[in-house]
Amino acid sequence: MAAFIVRRLLVSAIVLFGISILLFSLLRLMPGDPAEMLLDPFSFTGDREAALEALRARLGLDQPLPVQYVAWISELARGNFGFSYSDGRPVLEIILGRTEATVRLMGVALIIALAVGITLGIIAALRRNKTGDYVISFVSLLMISIPPFFVALVAIFVFGLTLRLLPTGGMNSPGGEGFLDSLRYIALPALILGLMYAGPYVRYARSSMIEVLGQDYMTTARSKGLTARRVIVRHGLHNALIPLVTVVAVQIPVMFAGAVIIEQVFSWPGIGRMALDAILSRNYPILLGFVMIVSVLVLLCNLIADVLYAIIDPRIRL
Repeated sequence: MAAFIVRRLLVSAIVLFGISILLFSLLRLMPGDPAEMLLDPFSFTGDREAALEALRARLGLDQPLPVQYVAWISELARGNFGFSYSDGRPVLEIILGRTEATVRLMGVALIIALAVGITLGIIAALRRNKTGDYVISFVSLLMISIPPFFVALVAIFVFGLTLRLLPTGGMNSPGGEGFLDSLRYIALPALILGLMYAGPYVRYARSSMIEVLGQDYMTTARSKGLTARRVIVRHGLHNALIPLVTVVAVQIPVMFAGAVIIEQVFSWPGIGRMALDAILSRNYPILLGFVMIVSVLVLLCNLIADVLYAIIDPRIRL
């Protein structure tokens, strides 16, 4: 197992190096000039072109692309993600300051997605080709098909503006930091983000459970006189969760994409909203820091999925 993990880490390091080259080149080819974004055309007076050239030189944007990349990757290797173009703050400090909000949102959303997805998937498998199965399959299709921003806007209109049950933006009310206050603010964004990813879990859990129910060891367990509940929970669910491990591990980084939309709609001060603001302002250091952290998370989650595979099913180690 240790040798396998070491090999995977070496491969991941090579992949991450290739990702850094590709992402750095693509971001630099984006239309727009950061210097133009930083120099306010309304308040600035004087030689604008000279000021732009001086600003590009200060930011290192006047250097050839390979030189910029070598300077950036050298700093990154020392743990320095660079500094924000807008306020000069360290990028890592900015990202870490937004991490707690995003982790809180994604953590609650993931719990909702797993609870809803696995439960409905198992129920659909146990009621295969019956009314309950068709209803759950239809609901899961709706979860996958409806855009999250549309659901978010409808939820804001219904629960926030019409019924006035839940707040529509932020993390806490002014001066309120209690658990119930935080729960009210996270309810809508976490529920929408969780249901958005529950749809695929329903389908994976259903198909995996149907496959497990047809295995010989399930028939043997029933023939021993075990109750249906014990057969399903102890023998069926354990083996049905193996394919879900990879799905969950891969979906965790993908949830950042959904978090970008949800955080923007609900004014949630997380990493996703920070990344969108960085895109609009052409703040390359923050964008590069964000994308590299997500890339590391993707590679790490894939490695964790492989290790969990081997733990859940010892046959995979062979």
